[in-house]
Amino acid sequence: MVLVTRMQDLREVRSVALDESSRTSAALMKIIFLEFLGVEPKWVTSAPNVDLMLKDNDAALIIGDPAMTFAKDDLRVLDMASLWREYTDLGFVFAVWAVLNKDLSRVAAIDFAAARDEGLDQIEEILSHYEREIPLARDELREYLTNDITFHIDQPMKQGMQLYFDLAYKHGLIEQVKPLMFLDSRLQKMQSKS
Repeated sequence: MVLVTRMQDLREVRSVALDESSRTSAALMKIIFLEFLGVEPKWVTSAPNVDLMLKDNDAALIIGDPAMTFAKDDLRVLDMASLWREYTDLGFVFAVWAVLNKDLSRVAAIDFAAARDEGLDQIEEILSHYEREIPLARDELREYLTNDITFHIDQPMKQGMQLYFDLAYKHGLIEQVKPLMFLDSRLQKMQSKS
């Protein structure tokens, strides 16, 4: 996920086109501007097309495959995870497997770590599939999948998640902050009660 602009000072950005693909990413963008830059640009939701997004806006939020494939000529491209880390010194979690409390027992038998590991063991097959769809060199794709993405949530990531939700609430982007509970600790509690 990247912020794209022609401007050098983000505090001068007056309008941002937000990729319609992710409300979480849009909220992160708003938090960075409101909390850390102290400005509130006009927000516009848009399909992920950098040229069209920047036609009438100072900046654009692009996520997913489109964020890796647009022409970057004369554009300033800022990685959102790096911006978050710059302002908070914490990690950012872009994707999780989530389950409602009432369904916890149904997913208790699923080995999510094994599913993750199986995917990581098949990096070469994944690269072969996506190099036909994403116009990046195989080495760039490998770098992205093996070094740019973290597949484990450590304490700074957990703290980053909590701060994200706290700031989203502070700025009216969510109605309430629910406590974060991680499946491994919930399963241990369930097993100890048995």
